[in-house]
Amino acid sequence: MADTQGDFIWYELMTIDADAARKFYEPLFGWKFADSDMPGLDYRLGSKDGTDVVGMLELTIEMINGGARPAWIGYIAVDDIGISITALKDKGGQVFMGPDHLEGVGQMAMVADPQGVPFYLMQPEGEGPATSFAKYEPQVGHCAWNELVTEDPQAADAFYTGMFGWQRGEAMDMGETGLYQMYTQDDYGLGAITQRPPEMPASAWAFYFRVPEIEAAKSQVEKSGGQVVNGPMEIPGGEYVLQGLDPQGAFFSIIGPKGS
Repeated sequence: MADTQGDFIWYELMTIDADAARKFYEPLFGWKFADSDMPGLDYRLGSKDGTDVVGMLELTIEMINGGARPAWIGYIAVDDIGISITALKDKGGQVFMGPDHLEGVGQMAMVADPQGVPFYLMQPEGEGPATSFAKYEPQVGHCAWNELVTEDPQAADAFYTGMFGWQRGEAMDMGETGLYQMYTQDDYGLGAITQRPPEMPASAWAFYFRVPEIEAAKSQVEKSGGQVVNGPMEIPGGEYVLQGLDPQGAFFSIIGPKGS
């Protein structure tokens, strides 16, 4: 089945040092990066077992001077990018860049929700569904969960459900931080929206990439010069998550079992 409005279809690391980022992420998630031969840009494709799952862009001086910083950013599929950009603006979002067309890939625009959280809209070309997000079964090296931590969960709920048709699923009471509201897209679990804690400097999307074993991943992060800022922490269902910063300062998230 082809991708439809509201599917997360791609994840991209923006970094200031692509070579150093490759050395950090390849052993952590089992990815292999190769140059995409995109003219004028250092853009690399990260694959897992022969399947492309992520991209990596080395920021240019112009991008950095324009405010770009190391970060992970997600791409959300739309059926018609023109209609979606109009809807986004009507709902209080903003457009940073585009829409631009990349032959054989699709039309894309870098945008932000009303709380300023960036993401890409993408009207994809080609046949078949994207495989970056593991919709139905756990896949090591693929994204397993999309989590928005935001200063205004109710406004974010209205924006994203209105834009993409996500459906509210189960919700967990997290005490002082309120509800952890989960969402489904068509017939699979997509992710969640939750309140930003005071210690988090800004609202942001977090993308949880799967590893075979969480303690081994923690050790790899620390050995490779990254910083663990939270976890490993057990979550409902028995798996564990951790969040950290890579050596270039990009925030990342990991999910996996504890292991033996």
